[in-house]
Amino acid sequence: MKKIAIIGAGPAGSTVAYVLSKHLSTNPLSIDVYEVNAFVGGMAASIELWDQKVDFGPHRFFSYDPEVNQLWDECVQDNYAWVRRKTHIYYKGKFFYYPIEALDVLFKLSPLETLDALGSYAIEKIHPTRDLDTFEGWMIHHFGKKLYKTFFKTYTEKLWGIPSHELDADFAKQRIKKFSLSEAIKSALFPSTRKKHKTLAEQFKYPLHGSGQVYEYMMNSATKNGVNLYLNTPVEKIIIENNQLKGILLPNNHFVPYDYVVSSMPLTSVVQQIEDAPSHVKAANKKLYFRNTILVYLLLNTENIFDDQWIYVHDPHLTCGRITNFRNWVPTLYGKSPHTILALEYWCFDDDPLWKEDDKKLIQLASEDLIKTKLIDFSKILDGKVFRLHRSYPVYFSGYKQVLEPIVNYLKTLPQVLCIGRYGSYKYNNQDHSILMGIKAAENILFERKHNLWEINSDYDTYLESKMIENHE
Repeated sequence: MKKIAIIGAGPAGSTVAYVLSKHLSTNPLSIDVYEVNAFVGGMAASIELWDQKVDFGPHRFFSYDPEVNQLWDECVQDNYAWVRRKTHIYYKGKFFYYPIEALDVLFKLSPLETLDALGSYAIEKIHPTRDLDTFEGWMIHHFGKKLYKTFFKTYTEKLWGIPSHELDADFAKQRIKKFSLSEAIKSALFPSTRKKHKTLAEQFKYPLHGSGQVYEYMMNSATKNGVNLYLNTPVEKIIIENNQLKGILLPNNHFVPYDYVVSSMPLTSVVQQIEDAPSHVKAANKKLYFRNTILVYLLLNTENIFDDQWIYVHDPHLTCGRITNFRNWVPTLYGKSPHTILALEYWCFDDDPLWKEDDKKLIQLASEDLIKTKLIDFSKILDGKVFRLHRSYPVYFSGYKQVLEPIVNYLKTLPQVLCIGRYGSYKYNNQDHSILMGIKAAENILFERKHNLWEINSDYDTYLESKMIENHE
């Protein structure tokens, strides 16, 4: 009997457990899932708050991959709705469409700012930026220096905590792709030529009870089939001796032997725990790092604030980076409640004062940020709640791929240890990527396939997003 440990019950880990559990009747497997939290779903979990359901920030699902779509549909069944995406950028007291639209920018920027934007873009076309390997260079090349500084620089540096010229262009390639100012102008002047931007889905499927509904279903089904789920149970260490997996170490030095470990714990933690890892691998591992998220939820005594699902805050005078309005997803989240829940996102590192700030001051900061937008006055704020998500974003610093390469090459020599998910593979995964990693990891174990899990979410030209997923009018 193969003994399998799955570390983490987020989208990737839950998928592995679910897929493996469907074969327990014909395959002698012993499967244990260890989750450090009291709930499943990871960053895509849904929680109860003030008699409503909320997610950890905005989460959408969309994919071109038939396997991923089939599995998602199997778990959600008919318990979902189509949501028409609506998002804006907040900048200097004004709300701009996102993705940016040429005429919208033209009418909302001042005449001087508009001339500056067009002029800097013209200069870029005449003398193009040669630096396309950094986020800053890539964005200036596609939008010109003025629009880059207005609509991309501030938000990006809030999110990643490093200057944009030190951020790898992969972030832009993955999330913005080939969209540019020239395309926006062409779309405004000639609507019939408007293209579908692969990274900006106009409509998406959303579970009626939050994004975590998918992973709750997966784990409920898996446990019914015989999988063991251990919540509130951190894994202290993966034991590797002479390049062979021995098992895992739980709290109180409790050792459990395993034939396979599927890990979605932070990649840096995995490598750090392996005493026999080569020195150059350990040295590279120390250069990788993550960004933390602080979510401040505010309960508001009103039903209608703004129509967007979320707003990107590009204004440098506000500390928060994104505001999510959970009343604009599906009615089943808020039910009969007359109140609205907003989530304001803040990003920081472990040693930043913000990460160590007490909840009361964070709620005050979020309230002040919200009031500065003039969307609401202080009298409407009834309550606040803070959640901290440790190591939620792998930082794509310039040259990170070269740093990651020896680590990946080393882990490939440990076929019994499969690293997946956003944390586990050090990739800025969406749900669809992590689900696909989970499917392929399960196939590697069940059928001894040789899927290269590290290749998933690496080819941005075939990135699995689209504006319109299917005709569902």
